[in-house]
Amino acid sequence: MQHFCLAVLTTLILAPGALAQVIPDYDLGGASRPKPDMSFRKENQYKRVHQSSLRFILRGELDKTEEFLNQYLVRHPDDAETLYMLGILHGQRGNLSTAEAFMARALTAGLPDGRLVAGPRAMMKPLLNSRLLKQVTEKYATLPVHGPLVGSVTDSSAAFWVRTQPETEVQILLSEARNFNRGRKTQTARAKAAEDFTVVTKATGLQANTEYFYAVRIGDGPFNFNDRQKFRTLSPKGQASKFVIAFGGGAGYVPENERMWNTIGSFDPHAILLLGDNVYIDDPESVVMQQYTYQRRQSRPEWRQLTARSPVFTIWDDHDFSTNDSWGGADINVPFWKKEWAFPIFRQNWANPGYAGGDAQPGCWYTFSIGDVDFIMLDCRYYRTNPRVEPRSMLGDVQKTWLKKQLLATSGTFKVICSSVPWDFRTKGDSRDTWNGYKQEHEEILGFIEQQKIEGVLLMSADRHRSDAWKIERENGYGFYEFNSSRLTNQHIHATMEKAGAIFSYNDPQSFGLVTFDTTLDDPQVTYDVVNIDGEKPHSLTVRRSELALP
Repeated sequence: MQHFCLAVLTTLILAPGALAQVIPDYDLGGASRPKPDMSFRKENQYKRVHQSSLRFILRGELDKTEEFLNQYLVRHPDDAETLYMLGILHGQRGNLSTAEAFMARALTAGLPDGRLVAGPRAMMKPLLNSRLLKQVTEKYATLPVHGPLVGSVTDSSAAFWVRTQPETEVQILLSEARNFNRGRKTQTARAKAAEDFTVVTKATGLQANTEYFYAVRIGDGPFNFNDRQKFRTLSPKGQASKFVIAFGGGAGYVPENERMWNTIGSFDPHAILLLGDNVYIDDPESVVMQQYTYQRRQSRPEWRQLTARSPVFTIWDDHDFSTNDSWGGADINVPFWKKEWAFPIFRQNWANPGYAGGDAQPGCWYTFSIGDVDFIMLDCRYYRTNPRVEPRSMLGDVQKTWLKKQLLATSGTFKVICSSVPWDFRTKGDSRDTWNGYKQEHEEILGFIEQQKIEGVLLMSADRHRSDAWKIERENGYGFYEFNSSRLTNQHIHATMEKAGAIFSYNDPQSFGLVTFDTTLDDPQVTYDVVNIDGEKPHSLTVRRSELALP
């Protein structure tokens, strides 16, 4: 199934008529078709401005789009993304000299030049023979267009994600020495057009809790020692340790807030958990839109600097999977336009440890460990059913069975279950988009933990545009603490929830969760600090392992 999806995607990406793609009306099995916003109504949210413009360009409504972009440019002079979009628009009209001039202005205004070759490539085809695009294409023949991004790090291995300009070979050289006088190479992997010119190459046999320098080689070029990077392997699995992770969601593209990635980097986290709404696509019917939304984030220097050294682990939520408050349904490949388009592109853009269901049962759930702390990452969208129709399920039968097996198998001092939506029913009032819409399954999972006498369980989540701490009190076990954060870069906020019972709730400015685990103590503990975009810590909560023990 996965290979079929990629073949379809490749055809659409590279076909001459790809820009006018229209997905036919497949049988949706009763599910409603999600509708992207097809207007310019959300100009107050920067992440939406150029998505709306791109949608109208794809529809061939160029005059309306040009009028809007010109008006926006008057109000926001030298906005690089607006200039870039005007370059695309004039390219579609065949006004190639004007298109090239807008692209040059976009670069002067700060647009990373890799955007011109990353694409979406179907949009850049009219400019392929321009002098500017030829220059940038030549530059990136032996340099990464995006990345490197490090992921899937363990105590003995790591994976490296890269996007290239041509279809070509990629290899990583690692060394404990800055001068690379001794080192090891990863196996060579090939970036392919069918994968949007992305590739993941893996290194094994590494030492635990060790800092490695690494350099990337693209094609026939040399290893780029001038742009060497470094990362750190994790503590030995099962060993008591002290480490820090960052987590959050709600990372819509807002240039002035992209400095958040620098703020996170200043705390040097051992890992970064992105728990959904990581890029805000909101258009499951458009391959071009999905590519564009990932690529504008991946081009940011702040993002590239952070993710080149801090391992990233991701799941998705509604705005990455489909549209607001959406669900996929119990079937694997129905509806086609929602699942089988978004999931391959999600996989192309991350270096996660794996996908527990594999090709036969797609979905972004998996586990990983740091020392004696186990993390269980859930997919809360792919198999979610309609919250207003019985029977209801957030996870689907296969993933729920897998979750129970993982809970029984894990032996970590802390076991962290990561959901893209909040666990506590109070977080979003009467909304059924959180676990509030799936109360029976929620109780089944928490009850299973109690029945099986599984101690040390913590909950993490995203979705709400603020940072909260909650405690779910239980009659037959210990209270479940929940750390929730999802305003990494978003402009839009949700109201704070102290009156609803939150331990604390913070929504302005942007923030993320910084979580410090220390299992070397006699009573191991975890501390959740809310950190805002300026590096300030307005709230903190410490939970001891003894609080997560059954009576």
